Amino acid sequence: MIDAAIFRRLIKLVVWLVLSCAVYGQAEELMTFSSPVNQTRYDALVKELRCPKCQNQDIADSGAGIAKDLRHKIHDMIENGQSDKEIVDYMVARYGDFVLYRPKHNAATFALWYGPFILLGIGLVIFAVVIIRNRLRRKGESV
Repeated sequence: MIDAAIFRRLIKLVVWLVLSCAVYGQAEELMTFSSPVNQTRYDALVKELRCPKCQNQDIADSGAGIAKDLRHKIHDMIENGQSDKEIVDYMVARYGDFVLYRPKHNAATFALWYGPFILLGIGLVIFAVVIIRNRLRRKGESV
């Protein structure tokens, strides 16, 4: 049987390890901004841009190293006076349209925007044709 003093030490060690891991995981980068407007712009941009490494996370929520680098890059670009459009254009030029949560409407993204509706329309047409054929067969059999 384990001695009570050793058991207490073991419990304290486990609690300390769990809490230290939780604190490390919640560590946040501290960035200072020259104005509250810049802070607001930063918050909006990091929520609007997708992490290039992650499947479906924005830069703000991603823990990937590249997301951290991009957060710093966005911070620097904002503080250097670049507009939101210039920052987004830089990210698109570097990482492609994938980095945007709302890709632009153009020929390259046509299937992305309208593909689901086209497929739904095709499916409805096929469904209607099958229903009509079945009704015509039933009428032909009953006569």
